[in-house]
Amino acid sequence: MVNPILLPELREMIRNNQKAELTSFCTTLHPATAAEFMEGLTVEESWSTLSHAPIQRQAEIFEFFPLSKQIVMTSGVENARMARLLEAMSPDERVDLLERVEGEIVESLLPLVAQAERTDIIRLLSFPPESAGSVMTTEYASLTETLTAEKALTALRNQAPHRETIYYIYVLDSERHLRGVVSLAELVVASKTSSVSEIMTRDVISVRVEEDQEVVARKLARYDFIAIPVVDDIGKLVGIVTHDDIIDVVIEEADEDVMQLGGVLPFEEGYLQTPLFTFARKRGIWLVILFIATMITAVALKEYEQEFEQIPWLVLFIPLILSCGGNSGSQSATLIIRALAVGNITMTDWWRIAWREAAVGLILGTSLGCMSYFLAGSLSYWADGFFVVPISLLLMVVTGTLLGSLLPLGFMRLGWDPAITSTPFVASMIDITGIVLYFSIVRFFLSDSMTY
Repeated sequence: MVNPILLPELREMIRNNQKAELTSFCTTLHPATAAEFMEGLTVEESWSTLSHAPIQRQAEIFEFFPLSKQIVMTSGVENARMARLLEAMSPDERVDLLERVEGEIVESLLPLVAQAERTDIIRLLSFPPESAGSVMTTEYASLTETLTAEKALTALRNQAPHRETIYYIYVLDSERHLRGVVSLAELVVASKTSSVSEIMTRDVISVRVEEDQEVVARKLARYDFIAIPVVDDIGKLVGIVTHDDIIDVVIEEADEDVMQLGGVLPFEEGYLQTPLFTFARKRGIWLVILFIATMITAVALKEYEQEFEQIPWLVLFIPLILSCGGNSGSQSATLIIRALAVGNITMTDWWRIAWREAAVGLILGTSLGCMSYFLAGSLSYWADGFFVVPISLLLMVVTGTLLGSLLPLGFMRLGWDPAITSTPFVASMIDITGIVLYFSIVRFFLSDSMTY
């Protein structure tokens, strides 16, 4: 979102090449605030402004730009300058960027990046997307367990300028196996002569490098950590995931789930920043799928034309029955998808979920069925088989709750995102089921009053 407050002044400073004022702008304001005020600048104006700050400050401001602007700016400057900026960026932030720019640009930039940073980039890019390895940083503080608390603090003073956080310090052996963890607070209050091995916690909560980022988020939240170590298959520390990166992950996953629940394929850029045709495609795919489902509903309705002709009032209650079934199914799907996302349930709980949702469906269906009983009577259908309406509604609500709760688990079992079972998708599935169920009940109870 463009903040227009300083935009005219910024452009005026750029045009007049007011170096002192531009330097003050970049170095005095918080990087996030500076990035916000620069949002409306062109690529050339943005690079011109950043050039008045030290390279480390440039990287700090650049990291707060929206990813879409970062991508455009990457191709809007000479490779040598972009390579220097990449070297100054946080490892996880630069990998997020390089994962999304074109392959040719990455290939042209990497040879210009310093060897140590290039090796780190290549290794982080090798981890699967949305894994712990893809969101971790390699800028962590470490110690050996033989150091005294006094010497450990001295070592931390040397490491601190180059580490993302030093609140947690990881204790490693000579082969970088994770042996324990000690907090900065524990080192500060410990006796100067106490060894790190005496202070550290040996039972370290960690995640594997290939674990899904959602699992990392749940562990970080469960233990109230501000960072969690990431280890490989043999227990060597390869990086840490910090709370700020997990906040980004949580927001990203929540955005995806909300979009899919609404029947929209996720898109990475903002609402106004997404190209029009991309926006239409992301929404149109689901609309086509739902259109096909609605066509099937129409075909199902056509099979029961005789029932309509002989008992016209049946049509009046179709919206009521389908709406109650669809709404109950959508409620169940939303609750199950959310419970899966936060780790409250797993696939092994499917039978408990089915029993619980069936019981809730019976309670809700009975209540709504009683209401429909009096509704049918008020419309003067007491003597015309009106009882099929509450029976159909009861069974439809039970069916809706079961479908809404078990479909996400079924998709998860297939390795798909449970959020695919969006509210429109569940409603469309229940529409088809509801038509067949409703008129099957009609035929069962009212067949004697109809001719075929």
